[in-house]
Amino acid sequence: MASQTEIAQRVVEAILAQKLKPGERLGEQELGDHFGVSRTLVREALMQLQARGFVEVRSRKGWYVVEPSVEQARDAFAARRAVEIGMLRQSEGRPLQQAIKRLKAHVSDEKRAVDGADAATRAFVLADFHVCLAECLGHQLLADMLRDLTARTTLVSTLYQSTHDARESCADHGRIVAALEKGDLPRAEALMLAHIGSVEAALGESIADQVDARERLRSTLAPLAARSDR
Repeated sequence: MASQTEIAQRVVEAILAQKLKPGERLGEQELGDHFGVSRTLVREALMQLQARGFVEVRSRKGWYVVEPSVEQARDAFAARRAVEIGMLRQSEGRPLQQAIKRLKAHVSDEKRAVDGADAATRAFVLADFHVCLAECLGHQLLADMLRDLTARTTLVSTLYQSTHDARESCADHGRIVAALEKGDLPRAEALMLAHIGSVEAALGESIADQVDARERLRSTLAPLAARSDR
């Protein structure tokens, strides 16, 4: 029987794999039947996910996967930049041989997933690179944080219809690992910044459309100027 933590983790993994979409309903009874647990346990797991920013409860409707706003989308990418660059900087002077070996194996898994795996596996393996990097550098707390941040940016990418290509992500990851293997941390940092930036930039047009639509609505609903007396 699954625990509430295991249920929450499975939901996050489904988000990373892009199997759960923004705005998708999460029925307590359906989840309880799937995991073989009570609705009470499911509700506790969903409340845990709500605290982590992945689901929301809508009055008289139930639980739903969140739909990040434009501001939340930008904030998620900014947080990833801060965490991942800081993590790389702290790795200076550490022996990285074992980390490099595991990261190379992960990139090889990515290549196989890009070439032949189903879309869900491909999405999950590519997203998991950043969690794997944190684990390899000895930052378990940051690994947990990055799992959540990566899942948030995955929701953003799904909602705003990212055009970023899986092969491009895999190639970016390979270049980051190569820089780490050479001990060139400044290059690894620069490559990570460029990678996160390119993923965010792939959302640019969709996010701009959302902002434009909001501004048009705001303008449309603005009060009309009072008529002057004649």
